[in-house]
Amino acid sequence: MKKLLTTVSSTIGSSLFFMNNALAAGNLPDPGPINGLESQAGDSASVTAIIIKIITYILDLILIIGIVYVIIAGLRLIVSGGDEGEKDKAKQTIIYVIVGIIVVIFARVIVNFADNVFRQ
Repeated sequence: MKKLLTTVSSTIGSSLFFMNNALAAGNLPDPGPINGLESQAGDSASVTAIIIKIITYILDLILIIGIVYVIIAGLRLIVSGGDEGEKDKAKQTIIYVIVGIIVVIFARVIVNFADNVFRQ
């Protein structure tokens, strides 16, 4: 059962990662021509926008993976069959993942705040 859950979560995580990269490829702004060491107006703004988009996509991916882990831990809790050790492991996993999701949500708030500061 543990091997099956690991395989399924790895497959889902990697497919979400590659799907997110494929979707993000069309959404990134064009950085424009690169002219050696010469800087053009707007270069720093476009680089900042690209970095913020990358960070946002990574945080979204982490949130999706966290939700998948909560679902997997819930299934482990259901399938535990009354074994107290397995129930405790599943409950601890759910608690840790929820704390992680809260941290990622706060990180997203910080990124959005930084985006608003850099735009001005």
